[in-house]
Amino acid sequence: MLLMRILIVGPSWVGDMVMAQTLFACLQSQHGADCQIDVLAPEWSRPILERMPQVRQALSFPLGHGVLELGTRRRIGKELAGRYDQAIVLPNSFKSALVPFFAGIPKRTGWRGEMRYGLLNDARVLNKARYPLMIERFMALAFEPGAHLPEPYPKPALQIEQVSLDAALSRFGLTLDRPVLALCPGAEFGESKRWPSEHYAAVADEKIRQGWQVWIFGSKKDHPVGEDIRQRLIPGLREESVNLSGDTSLAEAIDLLSCASAVVSNDSGLMHVAAALDRPLVAVYGSTSPGFTPPLASSVETLQLGLECSPCFERTCRFGHYNCLRDLRPELVTTALGRLVSEPLADPRDS
Repeated sequence: MLLMRILIVGPSWVGDMVMAQTLFACLQSQHGADCQIDVLAPEWSRPILERMPQVRQALSFPLGHGVLELGTRRRIGKELAGRYDQAIVLPNSFKSALVPFFAGIPKRTGWRGEMRYGLLNDARVLNKARYPLMIERFMALAFEPGAHLPEPYPKPALQIEQVSLDAALSRFGLTLDRPVLALCPGAEFGESKRWPSEHYAAVADEKIRQGWQVWIFGSKKDHPVGEDIRQRLIPGLREESVNLSGDTSLAEAIDLLSCASAVVSNDSGLMHVAAALDRPLVAVYGSTSPGFTPPLASSVETLQLGLECSPCFERTCRFGHYNCLRDLRPELVTTALGRLVSEPLADPRDS
């Protein structure tokens, strides 16, 4: 079998990048475990790609989302010329196909997108009914058009190095003497994905009383939400929680999430990270649906009320009430957690 050298033009979102690992696994099954897979993607994605054993190299792409800069794309393409047998372009935009074209990569594969005729010479027509899931649309690009996808589908599986995990635990003074409930209350998409802080706090309250500790994850903009959750806990319980939002790097967040005994998350990038770490996961859905990008873990429950107005896929609630999230009570989440995870002994302070 000839050694295949493949360049992937990666997606621009955390969750999508995690799910792209299903494609990488299919490429190795198709071309052998020795095929070389490099991923051209934003620098922020490096910690994710470095934890995927299928990826040989993460190539930093310097341009932000939506930026054309034709000259820069041409320069990058020329630098990559002669290094690959195939390129697979995951985004559907015109500009995402430019680098492989400028690199002269012989086979340039992707779904037909916005005016990419000529840039892609292996342009596929997407049958959304045949491939309803995003991972199916990724995986199908590893095979010839019309081929059946292998079953069971591969799942994203990030690998953690003990050295980097120990360093993260040490930096934040964290210990694993009690089960960890990880909360991921952020969502880059918008408010319509954010389960209310008071609901997260109610779940945290119950688990802390059962002997757990709570770690809150997110970006810098999620830090106030994390603090709001903590402030809703009474003194004595609040001290059993830590708000890591905005303080960790993405690499540290991934490593620390691997320690979680259970995770509660909005539909977000960190939800997909937790799933790829195979953590017991309760995913809360509001305006969106698990029908396209479900979390791919072996122990997961997705919760959604299914109101008449949802899923609307809007960033903000057009009615202003956000009932799809507000009416999804904390008891539903704690009950789901109980089904996923055996409860530890009760907190001796309550005796």
